[in-house]
Amino acid sequence: MVPSEESQLVPKEVESAAEEPRVLCIVQDTTNSKTVNERVTLNLPASTPLKRLFEDVASKVGYVNGTFDLVWGNGDNVTDTQTPIDQNSDKTILDAGFEPGKKNFLHLTDKDGEQPHIMSEESGTMDESTQDRFIGPLPRECSVGCTNDYVSQSYSYSSVLSKSETGYVGLVNQAMTCYLNSLLQTLFMTPEFRNALYKWEFEESEEDPVTSIPYQLQRLFVLLQTSKKRAIETTDVTRSFGWDSSEAWQQHDVQELCRVMFDALEQKWKQTEQADLINQLYQGKLKDYVRCLECGYEGWRIDTYLDIPLVIRPYGSNQAFASVEEALHAFIQPEILDGPNQYFCERCKKKCDARKGLRFLHFPYLLTLQLKRFDFDYTTMHRIKLNDRMTFPEELDMSVFIDVEDEKSPQTESCTDSGAENEGSCHSDQMSNDFSNDDGVDEGICLESSSAAERISKAGSEKSSLLYELFSVMVHSGSAAGGHYYACIKSFSDDQWYSFNDQHVSKITQEDIKKTYGGSSGSRGYYSSAFASSTNAYMLIYRLKDPMRNAKFLEAHEYPEHIKQLVQKERELEEQEKRQREIERNTCKIKLFCIHPTKQIMMENKLEVHKDRTLKEAVEIAYKLMDLEEAVPLDCCRLVKYDEFHDYLERSYEGEEDTPMGLLLGGVKSTYMFDLLLETRRPDQAFQCYKPGEVMVKVHVVDLKTESVAHPISVRAYLNQTVSEFKQLISKATHLPADTMRVVLERCYNDLRLLNVSSKTLKAEGFFRSNKVFIESSESSDRHVAYTDSHLWRLLDRHANTIRLYVSLPEQSPGSQLRRTVYQKPSGDAGNLVETCDRVKGPVGNMKSVEAILEESTEKLKSLSLQQQQEGDNGDSSKSTEASDFENIESPINEIDSSASAENRELENQIQISDPENLQSEERSDSDVNNDRSTSSVDSDILSSSHSSDTLCNVDNTPLPLANGLDSHSITSSRRSKANQGKKETWDTAEEDSGTDSEYDESSKSRGEAQYMYFKSEPYAADEDAGDGQKWLMVHVDKRITLSAFKQHLEPFVGVPSSHFKVFRVYASNQEFESVRLNETLSSFSDDNKITIRLGRALKKGEYRVKVYQLLVNEPEPCKFLLDAVFAKGMTVRQSKEELLPQLREQCGLDLTIDRFRLRKKTWKNPGTVFLDYHIYEEDINISSNWEVFLEILDGVEKMKSMSQLAVLSRRWRPSEMKLDSFQEVVLESSSVEELKEKLSEISGIPLENIEFAKGRGTFPCDISILEIHQDLDWNPKVSTLNVWPLHICDDGAVIFYRDKTEELMELSDEQRNELMKKESSRLQKTGHRVTYSPRKEKALKIYLDGAPNKDLTQD
Repeated sequence: MVPSEESQLVPKEVESAAEEPRVLCIVQDTTNSKTVNERVTLNLPASTPLKRLFEDVASKVGYVNGTFDLVWGNGDNVTDTQTPIDQNSDKTILDAGFEPGKKNFLHLTDKDGEQPHIMSEESGTMDESTQDRFIGPLPRECSVGCTNDYVSQSYSYSSVLSKSETGYVGLVNQAMTCYLNSLLQTLFMTPEFRNALYKWEFEESEEDPVTSIPYQLQRLFVLLQTSKKRAIETTDVTRSFGWDSSEAWQQHDVQELCRVMFDALEQKWKQTEQADLINQLYQGKLKDYVRCLECGYEGWRIDTYLDIPLVIRPYGSNQAFASVEEALHAFIQPEILDGPNQYFCERCKKKCDARKGLRFLHFPYLLTLQLKRFDFDYTTMHRIKLNDRMTFPEELDMSVFIDVEDEKSPQTESCTDSGAENEGSCHSDQMSNDFSNDDGVDEGICLESSSAAERISKAGSEKSSLLYELFSVMVHSGSAAGGHYYACIKSFSDDQWYSFNDQHVSKITQEDIKKTYGGSSGSRGYYSSAFASSTNAYMLIYRLKDPMRNAKFLEAHEYPEHIKQLVQKERELEEQEKRQREIERNTCKIKLFCIHPTKQIMMENKLEVHKDRTLKEAVEIAYKLMDLEEAVPLDCCRLVKYDEFHDYLERSYEGEEDTPMGLLLGGVKSTYMFDLLLETRRPDQAFQCYKPGEVMVKVHVVDLKTESVAHPISVRAYLNQTVSEFKQLISKATHLPADTMRVVLERCYNDLRLLNVSSKTLKAEGFFRSNKVFIESSESSDRHVAYTDSHLWRLLDRHANTIRLYVSLPEQSPGSQLRRTVYQKPSGDAGNLVETCDRVKGPVGNMKSVEAILEESTEKLKSLSLQQQQEGDNGDSSKSTEASDFENIESPINEIDSSASAENRELENQIQISDPENLQSEERSDSDVNNDRSTSSVDSDILSSSHSSDTLCNVDNTPLPLANGLDSHSITSSRRSKANQGKKETWDTAEEDSGTDSEYDESSKSRGEAQYMYFKSEPYAADEDAGDGQKWLMVHVDKRITLSAFKQHLEPFVGVPSSHFKVFRVYASNQEFESVRLNETLSSFSDDNKITIRLGRALKKGEYRVKVYQLLVNEPEPCKFLLDAVFAKGMTVRQSKEELLPQLREQCGLDLTIDRFRLRKKTWKNPGTVFLDYHIYEEDINISSNWEVFLEILDGVEKMKSMSQLAVLSRRWRPSEMKLDSFQEVVLESSSVEELKEKLSEISGIPLENIEFAKGRGTFPCDISILEIHQDLDWNPKVSTLNVWPLHICDDGAVIFYRDKTEELMELSDEQRNELMKKESSRLQKTGHRVTYSPRKEKALKIYLDGAPNKDLTQD
């Protein structure tokens, strides 16, 4: 990182010497003290002393001065002469050889073999590299080094917790609750509403405070007024609404929320002083009238409203109203009812022309105007937002809109339809009538009872005082699909406008208010509408300018007593929260590890300790946290610095028991680059001292005689030590001679380097923080052999590549009779290994145990197979003959083991064969889509394969010697080392090229030269929940072995040749995938992976596993799984049908003949191309792994004879009966529309000229509601062929609906339509098809007065 000129470290005495040459120094940290090595740049005056250079580097990099060296570098490489620069010299950097005007490269290195000490934040100078990375204003100079606070400079709460400079508090957006925040801030900034809310007193004895909406609003307003935070939560308010967390993700309309919240408050305030508060503040009145133009008779009613909805554009017009005043005039503009819309006059007793309109009778104290920016576009059938410009004044004179006097007319008026039960707004799409049904409301009372003079006088006085001032603008930014709300509110205290945007509150000007008018921001000519801003006013709230009624906010001394108590309570809670936050701010939280002294398992936890607690106190906390009271005394524990990633003990803290943890850990930070380890010891042991700069080495002692690798012992060394010194260090720790010692470093996976240059340092050899080495110190001649040819290298190579696998065996296998005891054998058990070596040389007379086992298990499986065939009435002689061939199969594993049969005594004792009658066939699932858990359907008769003669494993018959050191179950085998090593196993059941990798490919015999791979198996007792019948092997195997060889090793445990069982790898969530690439290695497997073995013939070259489904076109579920089958490359469709016949009969109960069914392509659930009998897989039909096909039973003779034909599925729609007929297949000789119509006319009897058709949409069977089909489909497209737009019918299986165009649609009553709609909705939901298109399901906004939404589910 190159700092800017402002942050350079410049000596102050020469700061003004601009003419002095400057020296550019680039310092590269080459130590291992930090996870990431930094590169810093210094631009210093040439007269800077070397002492100051070291101080500046220490400050920049963050190391303690004097704990590191600087050496010259050449670019990025250290030069041969690495003489450190003299730190104590009085020379200037110019005299020391630094060149002005050039880049001077330096390398920061360890001093005397010890790593530099990292400077803590309290050690006097702030790490300036931290300053370079710090986002925001840097701390003042005086704050550096003069504070005893351990808090990281880059972690500040001030931006979150400090109150806005405006003095107002914001509201936190829970997720999508900006609409709620806007309304709440508006209500809070309304003096009349806030004061009235404060006067209401909550009675805890009568209601739960959690569900009380007024009480939670009261608390919120108190917090908004008194809190010192920048923003507060609204979760308590929404909880009182009865909302759960999912409601926070639902965005609603702010006007809808206003109505619903006011309704809820009125319900809660019944029988209180505030019962009529909403009406007093927000309710107005208007007259809805109709006047006859012939006799002057007028019918009318009075309605109440809480807001006035103003349209942006008149219906059918593209021109918007320019202002709110213009929209208000349009709102009360009457319309003439004439022509077919004439009004029936009660007086004239006939239909007459009339004038219909609205008149405002009374405006509320708080006037709410809703600008109806959301509309519906009937051309696109989507909701849209109108962003047109509409101005609104700061002061609005409503006197011009009041009804001063009625039109002069001698006729009497009639008051009809009392508004007491009418809508609470002037239109039916507004809020419900709950605001207008109180007894005291005087809607619907005729005004004729008072004299005309009184009316005019009263209206005139009201008209003169109808000047309103704007104080709240709720703004919406976005589209009809969603967006963001915020509020611009004027404070009545100082007449200043503020923007309340969730948690952010800021001052704004009148110009900012004008920006919410909408429309384009400037003159853009013709395209101005396209650039209209989506941020515009949505709701306006005005307050009547009336000095007699305009209230001010209550002062603190004016609060009711219950509000004073609430303020005090909330202040105490906030102070308590602040204290807790301060504790959290000063608490160090760091990962803690501990190896349990008795269980020997690594435990992990999080240590939370105050920065002022001492190390000794932290040890006590960690001791209790790790629950070691019963395991080890407290004085046998200590905390050490630990790197869990590298498993490296960085340092111990001797003599620092009383040091605060804040100092030891480098301050309170959100994350640490290191961890802590709670180290334990026995009472008779002493703790080892870990110094900074040391590296940790895990030393494994190798014994060539026993071929064992011992458990590691830990040794600490320095990177500047030589290999010779390192050997002496190990010699002391292991008591082995250093003279004959060979040391092998495992730098990374399978990178084993022999350290044979005694003078090289450990750093030069590649040692890092944590290292693993293997040592061998015998006098054997192996020392004089080339390393890569030595016994040591082979043993370490095997050790590095051996993995442990858990293999689940089938219940029928001989391996299932292995003893359940866990057979553990440590690698260092010399006795067993020597015994095994002796067994290898033993006599040959008793070497038939594995062969005998295989023969017996073969006989049992044969009898089991024959029994299944007889039960299935399929005991033909061909299968018996094929089965008899199996008796002569000899597993090559017998030949492999023939040279080491002495070991089989133990194997004979462990493998026992049960009686044949105990081997019962398992029930098989015929409809399971997933792989069968026992024997799959295609593998039910594993002995009936015609390829049984090809299943011998391709290994030579000559005996192979066992490798030294393998136990009684250890086997070595040949490996095709060069076969497809670059491939990786995929999650499939069969790949296109899997045949070329097959063990049954004869050409693979000569692939590569033989290598010997390690394999060792032991019976394993799995967990109790694994199932009683589940048998397991624990296998240690070289992961470079091929899958083919691995299967051969498993043959004696499974009891059948490797060609007759399958290997499934078990992944997370118990997902299983078959491994089929036989020439690939097990390199993708890792330790403790699980493998499941299933009986069944494995795939051969060119074979693919196929899932067969039955197509039932006229059933509710048209796709039904039948069975798994195997299709082969080069096989015809007829041959695959022949092989399916017996399986269909035995497993699915379908007794078919070969001409009674067809196979066809399956794409998801859609039927596709019909496969003809002569089609050949891979030539005419592409086939792949996990392939799926449809089997369709035919009603008659197959009509599809050629690929030029086209088969479509037709379905007749009968509009007069409102029903659909069943599917019928139509086979066309061409893609002609005329031929399709002829065929449809032929099967239906509809005259050709009356046929209309449409293509079905979606997934088969293209379900559609019968209420929509008549008008929603594209009937009778104007095309002559089916393979062009908009039909695009190019393949078999398309769905065609057709009808008689002369048939009239049935007329339905409302009851019939509703009943039919319910039935269709239920039917389509069951089949998973849509009822109507809806881009997003909107959820109605509700407030639950009892706090329990489940009680309101039926009230939509």
